[in-house]
Amino acid sequence: MAPRAFIPATLKGQPFTVAEAQAAGLSATALRGKSWRRVARGLYSWAGLTPDALMVLRAWQRAHPDTVYARRTAAWLHGLDTEPLDPIEVVAPLRSGLRSRNDITVRRCLIAKLDVATVRGLRATGVAQTFRDIGRSTPRVERLILADAALRAGLGCFDPLAEPAESAMETRLRWLLLKAGMPRPSVQRALHDAKGTFVGRADLYYEGARLVVEFDGGNHRDRLVEDNRRQNLLTNAGYRVLRFTAADVYSRPETIIAQVSGAVAASARPPTAARR
Repeated sequence: MAPRAFIPATLKGQPFTVAEAQAAGLSATALRGKSWRRVARGLYSWAGLTPDALMVLRAWQRAHPDTVYARRTAAWLHGLDTEPLDPIEVVAPLRSGLRSRNDITVRRCLIAKLDVATVRGLRATGVAQTFRDIGRSTPRVERLILADAALRAGLGCFDPLAEPAESAMETRLRWLLLKAGMPRPSVQRALHDAKGTFVGRADLYYEGARLVVEFDGGNHRDRLVEDNRRQNLLTNAGYRVLRFTAADVYSRPETIIAQVSGAVAASARPPTAARR
């Protein structure tokens, strides 16, 4: 019968470095056993633990205390919906020997103390610096998605086009219209009928055309009855409603542009021209 693996209690609750494993009595060879799982370069966890991203980042910064989390890793720490670990993104001192690999991106440079914040107990670039870094190499729509999320979360306004959109797909739909030269719509606009009764909130709204543009997400089928009732209220109050899905945004953008621009243009025609 094989001897029972030695599992120090101090290593069971969080990821750990090789140095921490050795301090607890484990050798580097022992870490290759089935009781342990490699979670990042130089980081391991007990196989019975499924570490979350924050656990991994805490352990990684313990191993590299002179680094500062940056870009998407920093954005995640600030509460934005980004991928923090694929790869881990850091700023390291100029003298650092740390290099970029598949699971980590390292930028060696000087960083001002004013641009560093403590977020969830970890050192990361401040929100403004994080957005400056992201803006250097991120597609325009992706930057706008993050800026919308930051505005909605109360972190600040980091893009002149930022609006408090409720989802990334709503931002993609709005960007599609803006890129096509459409006027800037209102976002999350509360709408009322002639008596002043609230009838719904529009994802996007063109006031002159009384046009509501909605994105139907994956939960639309679950909310079908509620959404139909809401659309009836909007229609009865004199609003026109256009609804689009992710398939429309990704595969039929020209259809969206044609329908929205057509509805806006039709509302601008004089009544006599419309009758002709």
